[in-house]
Amino acid sequence: MATKKKTKKDWIGGAVKRPGAFTAKAKKAGMSVQAYANKVLKKGSKATAQTKRQARLAKTFKKMAPKKKKTSKKKK
Repeated sequence: MATKKKTKKDWIGGAVKRPGAFTAKAKKAGMSVQAYANKVLKKGSKATAQTKRQARLAKTFKKMAPKKKKTSKKKK
């Protein structure tokens, strides 16, 4: 049986254990995902270790996201 070669991006599939959980926590707190991640990762935060890991992963995914191009609006 042939084994599949692992690529660098394969780790993403196993990284998220509870999809949508951190987003739900952020919405419940009334914040965006990145704002909530910053709050959780601040020094002195009383968030659980699991929530802090989720916050770090959210920030990592933000860095990996494709960059959006700025569009210029033409005036007529």
